Amino acid sequence: MTSFFLFLSDLFRWSFQIFSFAGNFINWILFFVAAALFTYWCYVLFTTLGGNKDKEYFSPTEGHFPYYDPKIYKKQD
Repeated sequence: MTSFFLFLSDLFRWSFQIFSFAGNFINWILFFVAAALFTYWCYVLFTTLGGNKDKEYFSPTEGHFPYYDPKIYKKQD
């Protein structure tokens, strides 16, 4: 009976190695996704908006959605 519990304990310890491997694998995938997003962000920041090109940028929504809209937030007497 003791050998059965020892076998069960070895099986339990082995099963946690799978979780460790899967966690490490997912961690690397998330790292590469984050690195790709950061690289894309840097590309947009320096290429699209760099060298004062942001002054030429036209925002189609600028001024249409104010942070404070007096029609919505009016003082009630």
